[in-house]
Amino acid sequence: MQLYNTLSAKERAELIEKAGKDRLTLSFYQYHHIKNPPIFRNHLFVTWNDMEVLGRIYIAKEGINAQLSVPADNFRAFKEHLDSITFLENVRLNIAIEQDNKSFLKLKVKVRGKIVADGLDDDTFDVTDKGTHVDAVRFNELIEDPDTILVDMRNHYESEIGHFKNAVTPDVDTFRDSLPIIEDDLKAHKEDKKLVMYCTGGIRCEKASAYFKHKGFKDVYQLEGGIIEYTRQVNDKGLENKFIGKNFVFDERRSERISEDIIAHCHQCGKPCDTHVNCANEACHLLFIQCDECAAKMNNCCSDACKEVVALPYEEQKALRKGKYKSNNIFKKGRSAVLKFKS
Repeated sequence: MQLYNTLSAKERAELIEKAGKDRLTLSFYQYHHIKNPPIFRNHLFVTWNDMEVLGRIYIAKEGINAQLSVPADNFRAFKEHLDSITFLENVRLNIAIEQDNKSFLKLKVKVRGKIVADGLDDDTFDVTDKGTHVDAVRFNELIEDPDTILVDMRNHYESEIGHFKNAVTPDVDTFRDSLPIIEDDLKAHKEDKKLVMYCTGGIRCEKASAYFKHKGFKDVYQLEGGIIEYTRQVNDKGLENKFIGKNFVFDERRSERISEDIIAHCHQCGKPCDTHVNCANEACHLLFIQCDECAAKMNNCCSDACKEVVALPYEEQKALRKGKYKSNNIFKKGRSAVLKFKS
C-alpha cells in the first residue's frame, strides 16, 4: 500500500503541464474529535492519491485542516468521498479566488498534535464552543459599529500586504503568539465591546473565538469562511469590499489580489510593492517582499551575501550547506536585519 509520494515536485509539475487539464485549488477545515488520527490519515492518503489530489493536510485529535489541488475532472468523486465521512458531510469548501494548476505539487497528509498550533495546555478549553459565525453582509455591518473591535488573527507577513480597514493587526510571527497578546490588550472590553475576528479561511479565528469565549469575552464573532469566502460573497452579491490589498495564501501562489490597493513596500528599496518571494539562496530561503527592479539587481536574493553565494557553481553552494541545520521557519525569518525597509 502506497502511503507516501513517489514523484518529486519537478516531476509532478511536468506531468501536470503535459496533461493540460484544469485543477481546482481549495481548502477546508473541521474541528472534530478524531479517535485515531493515523488510521484516518492513511485512509485519506490512499483514497486521494488515487484521485490525483495534491496538497497539504493536517490531521489531529481535534480535527482536520486541508489545503488542496484537485483535478477538475475528479472534483465530483472527491466531494462524494468527503460527504461519505460523517463529520465532513457538506463541509464548506473555500474555492481559491485565483486558480493555478501548480499551486501544490505533492500530497502530504500529516498527523499533528493540533491542526492549529496554539501553545495551550488547558483541558477545560473546548475548541468546539465557538463564537457566532457571520456572513459578509453581517460582517460589514458589524465592523462599522463603533462598539466593535476588529482583530486580524493572521501573522505579520500576511496582514502586511492586505487587511480589513481599521483592523487590529498584531505584530506576531505565529497564531500561538497572538492569543495572549490580544487577550491582554483587550481585557478591559470583555463585556462592553463586540469582538470580531477574521483570518484566511476561518480555521484560526474559529479556534480564537472559542478561546476568547473561554476567557470571558461575552460577544464574540468570526467571519465565516474567512477572507476567501468573504471575497466570493462580495463578488456574487455586489457588496462593498472592505478588504484592502492582497490575501496571503500558503501555497505556490503566495497571494490572491482582493483589491487594487498596494499597501506594502519592497523590503529592499521601499517602493510600493506586495509581491512575496523566497531568497534564491537555498541555504537562506528568506520570505520577503521584493519589487522587479530589486529582483533584477539582487539576482532574486535578499542580501549581498546571498547574492555572492548564488553566483557560485551549484556544487559549491551544496558544499557550503553541508552539515548545517536547515531551518524551515521561512516566515519567521522575514524579520531579518538585512531587509532595510521591513516594517
